[in-house]
Amino acid sequence: MKFSSYKKIFKGSLHVGENLGPIGGQTKIAQQPSVAVQGGTHGPTRQLPPALGGKVGPKASASYTPKQLAAYYGFPTNATGVGTKVAVIELGGGYVQSDLDKYFASLGVSVKPVVFHGIDGANNAPGDPNGADGEVMLDLCVIGAMAPGAELHCYMAPNTDAGFLDAINQAITDKVTAISISWGAPEDQWTSTAISNFNAAFQRAADAGITVTAAAGDSGSSDGESGKHVDFPSSSPLVLGCGGTSVPSLTSPTSEVVWNDGGGTATGGGISSLFALPAYQAKANVPGATHRGVPDVAGNADPSTGWVVIVDGSQYVIGGTSAVAPMWAALAACLTQALGKNVGFLNSTLYSLVGWYRDVLTGNNGTYTARAGYDCCTGMGVPIGTKLLTALQGVAPTPVPTPTPAPVPPTPVPTPPAPTPTTVTHTIVVTGTGTVITVDGKAVV
Repeated sequence: MKFSSYKKIFKGSLHVGENLGPIGGQTKIAQQPSVAVQGGTHGPTRQLPPALGGKVGPKASASYTPKQLAAYYGFPTNATGVGTKVAVIELGGGYVQSDLDKYFASLGVSVKPVVFHGIDGANNAPGDPNGADGEVMLDLCVIGAMAPGAELHCYMAPNTDAGFLDAINQAITDKVTAISISWGAPEDQWTSTAISNFNAAFQRAADAGITVTAAAGDSGSSDGESGKHVDFPSSSPLVLGCGGTSVPSLTSPTSEVVWNDGGGTATGGGISSLFALPAYQAKANVPGATHRGVPDVAGNADPSTGWVVIVDGSQYVIGGTSAVAPMWAALAACLTQALGKNVGFLNSTLYSLVGWYRDVLTGNNGTYTARAGYDCCTGMGVPIGTKLLTALQGVAPTPVPTPTPAPVPPTPVPTPPAPTPTTVTHTIVVTGTGTVITVDGKAVV
């Protein structure tokens, strides 16, 4: 069943700044609309014709490659995700492998070809730059450039509850290291059954040591509706919710602020109406202190300071929290290689550690304002990858349950040896007619 049947369409959290032309070209082409498109919790950040709700955004004031942003966020330089598998969940569009090859070569990195998984009959169907291709290519470009040693797996499914869930479950079954999700919808657009089914999948992922990241949305604290809303699946307590910032300069980290373009487009975030405050947020000073706060972490999402990627043969500057979910999945892959074990469900660990993040102190997403410590704009803040690695190295491993000792059989009591029979010789004499009998000289009859 298609989401339109539910009156719900997933949008990918993605916004396009400007078209920079063919890969390797120097000439910037005309600015493109900056919009959210059909797809997931915020549409694949791809350009849409104004008739579909697109609006022209500001020309990018700065733009960065994923490789530059990996350095800015302190990704470990000695770990590239070798030995890991990172999955991207997609609900439309497609990718062109030759475009990815050219893109990665232009950055000086070597990345294995994407492994494609068609779920429920879905195909890799690139070719519409106004559709979901931007979401797919953004996810793959970000992960491939930031964790070039990782295997990239694209799980393409129909844009339905069943398709979306089947893709996630298949990635879990395939034992990937991390799952990046840039699709979703406001909590109130989901059925309780769907929420329950998706959370069951996320519990499976956590139990299997798989990190799941999800975009928090691109429509501020309203999530595109009236009032205050947050996006699912980023609001699930079993998922690492990823918010957005604006990065005016790579040389001045303190200039990083909450992403809010002032036109109704801003990082998602707020308080869940469905999930109680998880234990790991108990000391985070979440507003209200009764329900789950979103997001948990953040990264560059402003299309005006966006990510340079390739889509259908041309370079684009793209933003949206759709870029942040794959960024954190890539970081999980690098940390996994460096630690020699899956980082798995990160939420509890991140909230218990200090010193691994840079707090974002300026800006708002509508209702919520940045502040010292946790806030509903950028969560705890943005990563300093090397410091996070150091912090994780000092975390005691999860205790392994003590196995129940096998019962010790009782020590057998030795059977005493059978007594050795004593042989006694008797002399029996019968005298006369047998009326007198003597034994050993003594009369017995």
